[in-house]
Amino acid sequence: MSPRLKLLQPYPFQKLRQLFAGITTNPALTHINLSIGEPKHPAPNLVKEALNQNMAGLSSYPATLGSDALRQSISDWATRRYEIPALDPATQILPVNGSREALFAFAQAVIDSSAERPIVLSPNPFYQIYEGAALLSGAEPWFVNCTAENRFQPDWDSVPEEVWAHTQLVFVCSPGNPTGAVASLSDWERLFELSDRYGFVIASDECYSEIYFGENKPLGGLEAAHKLGRDYRRLVMFSSLSKRSNVPGMRSGFVAGDAEIIAQFLLYRTYHGCAMSPMVMAASAAAWSDETHVIENRKLYAEKFAAVTAILQSVLEVSLPDAAFYLWAKVPIEDEAFAAGLFAQQHVTVLPGSYLARAAHGVNPGLGYIRIALVAPLDECVAAAERIVQYCHSIK
Repeated sequence: MSPRLKLLQPYPFQKLRQLFAGITTNPALTHINLSIGEPKHPAPNLVKEALNQNMAGLSSYPATLGSDALRQSISDWATRRYEIPALDPATQILPVNGSREALFAFAQAVIDSSAERPIVLSPNPFYQIYEGAALLSGAEPWFVNCTAENRFQPDWDSVPEEVWAHTQLVFVCSPGNPTGAVASLSDWERLFELSDRYGFVIASDECYSEIYFGENKPLGGLEAAHKLGRDYRRLVMFSSLSKRSNVPGMRSGFVAGDAEIIAQFLLYRTYHGCAMSPMVMAASAAAWSDETHVIENRKLYAEKFAAVTAILQSVLEVSLPDAAFYLWAKVPIEDEAFAAGLFAQQHVTVLPGSYLARAAHGVNPGLGYIRIALVAPLDECVAAAERIVQYCHSIK
């Protein structure tokens, strides 16, 4: 077996199961799980209908490049959403089986492990795929802390020049998981300047981009480049239908950006054997072509965030995020103890923030926080919030 597998840490939910092992919960209360970022809103009918109408696709091998119709629908969506010039569907867009597998595979294709000390930069807290992708590609993960003092954005200027000199890939997550923070145009401008200087590739994870509040759409990486008068050199964005369209089980997303990188990634994926099913391609094209269900989805999340945030602010340090469907709440005791006590007393599951980060540069920036995923129905989210309030009163 590859010795690199020994470098991987347990996934956050494995740690959570171990934390809860042996805990006896309150039998009078039903369980409310707000720990996993799995969308629970119904999948749109247009997606179900497209799947049913394209069952014949099961009888043919799919193309790694995807269908012309799907790539065109993605190009059209990106133009509408980001007000950027049309992406070339043939060279700048590649359908993938969800952003998770694509983020992992991308690092394997990009990293030159034969180079001296290859480094992958990641925000901290972070989506654990970034770390695993770096380690299994033969690179060293280097974490850039995201704290309240810095708007939960990576402080790129804190990274030593010696680290930049060896950096081959930078993961960006905006809107962020778990904080919901969105990178500003000036944040992007600084990162582009560093990419120009040191030559690293930027992987922009934007899977939460369509869950936001009000009229301020989160700024995307390609959009930022266009606003700054740049091309997409060394820049690739990752998007997904899982959160936008409530179809996590369909495993559908795309990567887009630098045509030269996309071409090499396509070559990798041709051997990787991960082409999207033709029926999923058809359903995905239908989803990217419709905004009505996305607007309704945002409305449902906005209702939950408005209700839950108002309740929790009486006992926790928490505010509405820029985007995404998580609350990143500061708790009055150690985050593991808070999560364990809440589960035992109120039968509500949340994720300790320290499980989503690593100790780096003298601090674990997730310590003392919990991540609350507002994916359950409104009444369950409100009930969970009220139970959290009761629990906070009990530990004072």
